Amino acid sequence: MDEPREIELKLDIAEADLAAARDLFGGGADVVRQCSTYYDTPDGALAAEGVSLRVREAKGRFVQTVKTEGGRAAGLFARPEWECALDTADVRVGADTPLPALLGAAVGSIAPRFTVENERQTWQAEVSGSVVEVVLDRATIMAGQCRQTFAEIELELKQGSVDALFRIARRIEAVAPVRIGVLSKADRGARLRAGPPGGVKAEPVMVNKDGTALAAFRRVAQACMRHYRLNEMVLIERRDAHALHQARVALRRLRSAFTVWKRLLPAEAAEAHAADLRWLAAVLGNARNLDVLIERVPTGALRERIAAAREASYDEVQAVLASGRIRAVMLDLAEWLAVGLDGVEEGPPTAEFAAEALSRWRRRVKRDGRNLAKADDETRHELRKDAKKLRYTAEFFASLFAEGKVAKRRKRFLERLEVLQDELGALNDLATAPEVFADLGLTQTELADALPDDARKPRHIARAAAAMDDLIDTRPFWR
Repeated sequence: MDEPREIELKLDIAEADLAAARDLFGGGADVVRQCSTYYDTPDGALAAEGVSLRVREAKGRFVQTVKTEGGRAAGLFARPEWECALDTADVRVGADTPLPALLGAAVGSIAPRFTVENERQTWQAEVSGSVVEVVLDRATIMAGQCRQTFAEIELELKQGSVDALFRIARRIEAVAPVRIGVLSKADRGARLRAGPPGGVKAEPVMVNKDGTALAAFRRVAQACMRHYRLNEMVLIERRDAHALHQARVALRRLRSAFTVWKRLLPAEAAEAHAADLRWLAAVLGNARNLDVLIERVPTGALRERIAAAREASYDEVQAVLASGRIRAVMLDLAEWLAVGLDGVEEGPPTAEFAAEALSRWRRRVKRDGRNLAKADDETRHELRKDAKKLRYTAEFFASLFAEGKVAKRRKRFLERLEVLQDELGALNDLATAPEVFADLGLTQTELADALPDDARKPRHIARAAAAMDDLIDTRPFWR
């Protein structure tokens, strides 16, 4: 089997906008009808390893393809691919494929999981000497009784520079709205089988222990973008409090990555992207504050007022998500991560950088957590932000500390850090409630009547102080 590395930029597009995209490339390409069957074990072992296995039929030919996750990122997919021709539609799982090594004895349980019927048109485009294959797909996934139709554009680099992919993407965006794509067809099929998606938590990030700090930043930032886009997709379809929360978490993680790697990044470009992320986080933050508040208010007229304000806030969120600005923010950031950092100093080895960053944020937490029982709201808020950065940094580099005793120490450290964060989060909710009420035009009396829980504050402060002591007494897992 061949083992080339496929580099492609994936774009999501509405079916209604496909015609405009076709016209951009001449419109006359033949439509090729494909039928692909995707295989996995009953427990989804291949999907769990970031591997897809399919047999595709087109024009009477059968081709089996195995793709690994590789450098899957927000929009840009760079991954190893094994491909071979078949005489029939029967899947091949022999020793000349990667499958036995991945699955062992379970390779015998591989069976069809879902089917994708696709209408594909293909063009070749040239940009400053680079050659890009442009593929427009209109596909229907079938898994049991479930069906889903979608459209996407794949830009595959055949020759030349990766920046050509983004130049063509911008040409398409000029005539038809597109969003950075983060789902392969295998991902879409697995999600269809699992049922309607809700909020999606961050996936583990795999950084290369033998790589550089800058390479680790790229991987982490692209993973954060993917986390955001998975939840943005839900929010575009419907109002979902968990998806909104996870979208904000993704943005916080991404902004934290900019802070952790700040000394390595080009200052002007990094600040421009960070400003875009702050803007978007603020838009989502208004709705999130009301999601939190409404859960603490009993039924009645006040709850109805908060619910109305929340609906208006979600209106704003969905208007922003439908805007060209947010599409541009994500495309600009994806391009910067893919090619905009070329030539930047790579920095120290990943493991060295990780240890230094974790030590730095632990010192910040220790400093801000002194005399926590007597601290004011602002000091506790700063501690809360530093604790989040410490946790996110630990999660970014978790794959470096994933085995043996160090993994157990990492788990213990994060458990104690989580207790501190929970208590600081509860205190922050109490501290911000008056501002949220004021924004709604409500009085302090109405606040006191609705949230008569000031008595909780001393308990949370005491628990936070105890959690702080436990955390500082816990041996850092990276040393």
